[in-house]
Amino acid sequence: MKKKLRTGFTTGTAAAAAAKGALLCIVEEKAPERVEIELLTGDPILIPIAHCVMEQPNTARCTVIKDAGDDPDITHGAEIGARVIVHEKNGGTNSVEITGGEGVGVVTKPGLEVSPGEPAINSGPRKMITRSVLSVLNEFGKSAQVRVEVYVPKGEELTKKTLNERLGIMGGISILGTTGIVRPMSHEAYTATIESALSVAEAMNNDRVVLTTGRRSERYAQIVWPDLPEESFIQIGDYFEFSLREASQKRISSIIIAAFFGKAVKMAQGIPCTHAAKSKLTLTRLADWAGIEVNDFSLTENILNANTARHAFDFIYGGYPELIAFVGKEMINSAKSFIKRKDMHIRSVIFDYEGKMAFDSDERKKDSIENP
Repeated sequence: MKKKLRTGFTTGTAAAAAAKGALLCIVEEKAPERVEIELLTGDPILIPIAHCVMEQPNTARCTVIKDAGDDPDITHGAEIGARVIVHEKNGGTNSVEITGGEGVGVVTKPGLEVSPGEPAINSGPRKMITRSVLSVLNEFGKSAQVRVEVYVPKGEELTKKTLNERLGIMGGISILGTTGIVRPMSHEAYTATIESALSVAEAMNNDRVVLTTGRRSERYAQIVWPDLPEESFIQIGDYFEFSLREASQKRISSIIIAAFFGKAVKMAQGIPCTHAAKSKLTLTRLADWAGIEVNDFSLTENILNANTARHAFDFIYGGYPELIAFVGKEMINSAKSFIKRKDMHIRSVIFDYEGKMAFDSDERKKDSIENP
């Protein structure tokens, strides 16, 4: 029986819980062991408080240990804190100011949900923090101006393991969350990153982007196109269709898809998500293409008996460039089938496993013009 994976909570939920804990510490003059937070879905969640310190009669700080459940999140186990300062007043409307402190990144590029110059605390967490603070003020009949400074003690260290700097978020992590809950192995976080990266590229007026499937293919692509700005390179992972659809809705006129052969074969087959769990690679289709393009029975047999696409590539590379070219052209056809725009130029590049270009659709076009 398959084990059910445990859900966790976001950095936004952790920040809201820390803020509520600090405010309760001030109001009740004692540190709470746990606090109840209302998620953006409207559901309640009970969050343990790690540390709580009263600094002054109107100032306290609390921290929460982020629990990502069974999701492989780099912020899992991170300490997320909030320092709360309360200025009580006689009547009037309660107000909440939210700022970023140590370890919370600052946005420096346009195109993200948060404007340049602001701390990287998205709207979802801001709502949760504000609601949590106001709920305490209302419960205790207080009228006050409350300042919440979110901080992450190891945020600057953690951000080096993320794509934040690429997106223009400097000096720390982002405080995120659209629902408040982390769902294990969810695609939501990855697709949100792709969406943000495309928005930044558009906002920086980069009309050409390079979509790669991971860090290694991106590294090779950056060697091939050294003049393109960093924001133009976007790791799409397995989200082939999603990335094409998102890019087609931006002011982007040219897309380069750069991948290794295994992912390229899946893309050529029009598979929307190329993850192994969602799209078992069948080499039968590749063998069929080999039969049509090169008509070599021994190659077809070798492909059918190969253990992996990389294994099959060993038989193809060097001797059958026309088959690799066919895969590259089918990548483009698949990409075009996912988008409605006809004015977008799509280029496919297939790398060998040493980083050399085994195929480039634009070079092939150039050769056909020069050698008709």
